[in-house]
Amino acid sequence: MSVGTSVAPQEAPEKFGDLPIRPETRRAIQALGWSQPTPIQQRVIPLLREGRDLVGQAQTGSGKTGAFGIPLVERLDPTRRMLQVLVLVPTRELALQVADDLRALGRYRGVAIVALFGGQAIERQFAELKRRPHIAVATPGRLLDHTQRGTVRLDTISTVILDEADRMLDMGFLPDVSRILALTPASRQTALFSATMPQAVRAIAERQMRNPVWIRITAPQPTVDSVTQYYLEVAEEDKVKALRRVLRHEPVESALVFRRTQYRVDRLAKALGREHSVGVLHGGMRQGARLAALRAFAEKRTPILVVTNVASRGLDLPEISHVINFDMPEDVDTYVHRVGRTARAGRPGTAITFVGQHDIEVFDQLRKALGPSLKRHPLNIYAS
Repeated sequence: MSVGTSVAPQEAPEKFGDLPIRPETRRAIQALGWSQPTPIQQRVIPLLREGRDLVGQAQTGSGKTGAFGIPLVERLDPTRRMLQVLVLVPTRELALQVADDLRALGRYRGVAIVALFGGQAIERQFAELKRRPHIAVATPGRLLDHTQRGTVRLDTISTVILDEADRMLDMGFLPDVSRILALTPASRQTALFSATMPQAVRAIAERQMRNPVWIRITAPQPTVDSVTQYYLEVAEEDKVKALRRVLRHEPVESALVFRRTQYRVDRLAKALGREHSVGVLHGGMRQGARLAALRAFAEKRTPILVVTNVASRGLDLPEISHVINFDMPEDVDTYVHRVGRTARAGRPGTAITFVGQHDIEVFDQLRKALGPSLKRHPLNIYAS
């Protein structure tokens, strides 16, 4: 296989309505509140729908999950109860998040999705695989475990997505990725997405892809210079307690509280709802419920909105006084996109990030990128 020199077409759809997509997918996009495709979605969706191999270089927060997710749910056949699509990701957290996003996009087509990752009882995954899902979102190590046990076969896969390939390189997964690709049909469609393009990642395209289109999206980075930024070191089991303390201590007028998955959003909202008026926003909601949540938040009837990344993306939300990262962002780019939702149009804004025992690696990246603007919050949640 070889690397192509093709370039993406210059004429790109400006609205989702300009794309030739199925009514069920269009309905799912509307339920998510997306009206305009992002630059990477404009370029990638038509090409993946055509079946092209593709290499996309774009930062986190650019909308790349939608860029590959929309054509994935469009092209698969829901009546064929077998694995048709494989999405490889570097971490458990990303597996959960991407699986949530794809469920939201494929909900009206009856698309079944399984997330396969380490750290979860494998017996639970056996049960989900017996339901014969269409899409597997997996970390490389756990997927190889399943293939060796015979609980996953990859000879029915028609499309493979390699998401955050540079992070898989950093974590030493590329040999596993090559082993996995060797178990899939040579006729498959392959797309690779990466924020950076080191030579080892380029080599995957050279060896594993057929005349791919190369796309590079550079977008101006939002700034968080005007945001007052704090962090709070807190044990995972104490985060709800810490959030309650923060909400009492801070002059919160309206707050976005970020969690990584739909399940976590619902669980936190239920815990907070005993003391506060709380709304939720995630991809598993029907459009009517979603619009009602946004309206209540805009009118300050529910001044706290617990959200996932994908649900909040592209929304025109009202003035937000606080952004609270209950779950640590995956990287600096995600942090900037979350925190950039406050302190807009000259208004003050505050961001507070909880740092748990498993967040040290990303937290070190944040401190290096943000420098002295990221300060320890004066609140002591363990004080009596």
